[in-house]
Amino acid sequence: MRESGPIYNFLVLFFATGFGAGYAPLASGTVATAIPGIPVFLLFSLLNPVLYIIALLILILISIYLCEAGDRVLEEKDSSKIVIDEICGYLTAMALIQVNVYTVIAGFFLFRFFDVAKLQPAKWVEDRLPGGAGVALDDIVAGIYANILLRIGILIFGAMWL
Repeated sequence: MRESGPIYNFLVLFFATGFGAGYAPLASGTVATAIPGIPVFLLFSLLNPVLYIIALLILILISIYLCEAGDRVLEEKDSSKIVIDEICGYLTAMALIQVNVYTVIAGFFLFRFFDVAKLQPAKWVEDRLPGGAGVALDDIVAGIYANILLRIGILIFGAMWL
């Protein structure tokens, strides 16, 4: 498939915008983390741990491409409509975490906090890495922060959460 034309543009934007969630008028990243992020995570959680990590790594690579391609199609830099990076960040936050209502909700809020806060090195990644890598990988760093804090929360509150 060549990198232009209406079908290419449609497919890039369909996936880069999280099946259209990125067009939400307010808080598109938060909307995309909830829908489709949580349902995508629930599907991923059906995979064994090794396949989850492999699928996540593949999706991260695809998201780097889609973030850059989506920006080209929209003719915007780091467009708020491009939310595949939020979905990958949430999947990172929830990687190898036991699924229950508490962890899904806590992971959502922790990821959104770290995604917005842009603590170092997430801010450095966003500012220094070129194109889609900078757009996508700062969310992966936020997801790693959220995953670590979620694991600490499970250790502390595990009996209540599990």
